[in-house]
Amino acid sequence: MHITAQFDSGNIDVIEANSPESIRLAIRKDNESDFYQWFHFKLYGEAGVEHVMTIENAGTAAYPVGWEDYSALASYDRETWFRVPTSYDGKQLVISHIPDQESVYYAYFIPYSYERHQDLVQWAQQSMDCQHELLGQTLDGRDMNLLVIGEPDADKKAVWITARQHPGESMAEWFVEGALSRLLDDEDGAVRKLLQQHVFYIVPNMNPDGSVRGHLRTNAAGVNLNREWAEPSMEKSPEVYLVKQKMAETGVDLYLDIHGDEGLPYNFVAGCEGIPSYNDAHQALETKFKDALVAITPEFQTKYGYEQDAPGEANLSIACASVGEAHKCLAFTIEMPFKDNADLPDADYGWSVNRCRQLGADTISAIYAVAGDLRSN
Repeated sequence: MHITAQFDSGNIDVIEANSPESIRLAIRKDNESDFYQWFHFKLYGEAGVEHVMTIENAGTAAYPVGWEDYSALASYDRETWFRVPTSYDGKQLVISHIPDQESVYYAYFIPYSYERHQDLVQWAQQSMDCQHELLGQTLDGRDMNLLVIGEPDADKKAVWITARQHPGESMAEWFVEGALSRLLDDEDGAVRKLLQQHVFYIVPNMNPDGSVRGHLRTNAAGVNLNREWAEPSMEKSPEVYLVKQKMAETGVDLYLDIHGDEGLPYNFVAGCEGIPSYNDAHQALETKFKDALVAITPEFQTKYGYEQDAPGEANLSIACASVGEAHKCLAFTIEMPFKDNADLPDADYGWSVNRCRQLGADTISAIYAVAGDLRSN
């Protein structure tokens, strides 16, 4: 028996692995940070034998509530991921599984590899409607990729989508994959209409360093990028600095920042209620977007979500609030679950790759619904 995490986005420390019924593990912290919750490892063991894997430091992870009613994911081929029996006693997370094959991967959520990210970017640039722009490099020297969908023009409105500021929230890049598949379909009427008057600026992965390192929430320097939007720097947060710089060039008329939430088993959005410039027109536009998405898909709801900021009390270091205030535009954080959508549960797969992709594609329809009302800079 052997356990390893020496691969892209791998994260686990082995305390003891002498017998399948008592495997002791711990999740590593993000570099230069106390955040941890993401795990991704491979087990070599005997097929047909139950393996009991205890993550002993689960109770002190970043979001312990995330373990409640949670089931870990497993895969034999790294394509199909399914849920396996998992329990949490307030201190330890226990994964119990009888593998059908000699090796199996386990993960907190379905990984989106850096290799797949590179493939996504190269695939997208094959479209006549897509331009691929290099914004710069991360602290580890990885590329910051921007995909520009549509022909830029000063008279067109700018729609920005960023994903995976928090690298462990891999569902965000699966969402972007679905959105891109829709935007690059030249037979999609809604998209063709949108691109007549809009340009999409998409960053599929805001945090490639943290993604490869197996971090939950931070970049290579241990910085939470979604607290850097007030004063980003090339020294600590080049990812945000470069994107903000480009936003200043293009303007922003609609901004979506894609995330995952550890605790809430729902898809929801967080808006800009607390920014200084928030007004009735902004609220009406937010409502129209949410109502459209509710009408489009049962995967989205508005009953459950984060508590709204009081007027004038938004944290302007967070992307959604920062961009919404700076550009006086419609801006949302879109959150998806690590667990499942409790309104539409799937016992075998939970919230899955296909559902992430579909929500990404459906969100283009919600953008279409509000496109004519977007405030231009």
